[in-house]
Amino acid sequence: MTSVPTAALTTAGLIGGYATARATGNRPLGGVVLAAFGAAAFETWRRRSGVGTAIALSGVYVGAFGLAHPLAK
Repeated sequence: MTSVPTAALTTAGLIGGYATARATGNRPLGGVVLAAFGAAAFETWRRRSGVGTAIALSGVYVGAFGLAHPLAK
């Protein structure tokens, strides 16, 4: 079985979370989408490169989420 590239997972999480929150008007539901894709990416990073790398890359993912808020305005 081939794995999904983490770039696709994180992109889907950021855009999918935003789209879900926007379409439903339910921000926590968008957060669930963001977290689910983030968890999948974390696990992939952990298996490939270890826990330290997975934590660092997850920090970048969460940072991108935080930076998306002022950019969306």
